[in-house]
Amino acid sequence: MLTSAVMCLALNMFFEARNEPLSGQQMVAEVTINRVNSSDYPNTVCEVVWQNKQFSWTHDGKHDDPTRMGYLEREAWKTSLMAAEIILSDPETYLPNTGATHYHADYVQPYWTSNMTYLGKVGSHKFYKKNWEN
Repeated sequence: MLTSAVMCLALNMFFEARNEPLSGQQMVAEVTINRVNSSDYPNTVCEVVWQNKQFSWTHDGKHDDPTRMGYLEREAWKTSLMAAEIILSDPETYLPNTGATHYHADYVQPYWTSNMTYLGKVGSHKFYKKNWEN
């Protein structure tokens, strides 16, 4: 049975990185989990995912139901669901542990990156952590 945490994490991985390699989805999951574990963000996966304007897909005006999409997207959704369930079962084993709390697509340069430590690029996303975090 899917828990709400699995569903929220899977949705975030799907809508943010479904066209990325699995390592890209893992990094989106890591950012989500690192935020849950930080005192700077809400305490649950769903609260982090749905925090106002933190992830672009949550406020883009489009539907948020992967099952209403085409065949390839529905297959990607199955992968995201399975990956989210595995990751949440043991995050320390299945996440890369980079400390990442932020990311953006490589074709934009948000103002907030100047206050962050750049960690690297996975797929088409660049990942960061706050300068004062380990």
